[in-house]
Amino acid sequence: MRVPSITEAETLIEEASKLNPGPWIEHNRTAGFCARKIAEKCQDMNPDVAYVMGLLHDIGRRDGIMDMRHIYKGYLFMNSLGYDDSARICLTHSFPYKNVGAYNGENDCTDEETEYIQNYLDALEYDDYDRLIQLCDAISFSNGPTYVEKRLVDVVIRRGFNELTIPKWKAFLELKQYFDEKVGTDIYELLSI
Repeated sequence: MRVPSITEAETLIEEASKLNPGPWIEHNRTAGFCARKIAEKCQDMNPDVAYVMGLLHDIGRRDGIMDMRHIYKGYLFMNSLGYDDSARICLTHSFPYKNVGAYNGENDCTDEETEYIQNYLDALEYDDYDRLIQLCDAISFSNGPTYVEKRLVDVVIRRGFNELTIPKWKAFLELKQYFDEKVGTDIYELLSI
């Protein structure tokens, strides 16, 4: 897969923490931790790749405070480094429900960027790395793993609710069930939540 090495990924997140410090850095570290722990129990997944993808899923935030645009900026940044698979995760991690209108928060992308993201999602068949990082994003606070329901409510309180929030929540809950079945246990037990 085309992702950075662990060392390079950790250097990238450290650089990003200097460019735009904030709780998003520790949220990404938590997501990387969760992704690794879950992938270790999946015979067809590489835990190191999962860790790197989780660690860098919000890397677009390195460019400053932004809302949905961090998805697109992360995609461009990782592509510029030649890491297509990591770039893909930057675009897919917020969309277990494949509709840009389901994003909780402001769409601060241009019309062209929004159209690009939607077309990208429409043309893509999600794999288990897309699904895993979507789930790990939804169970990661900056101070550690949490229940998906708790994180989803937190996001809505901070960023708002729209007509696509419920379908998106259902998609997240389906991801939780999918990985519970895939690893053969409740992921909350695996992560000691």
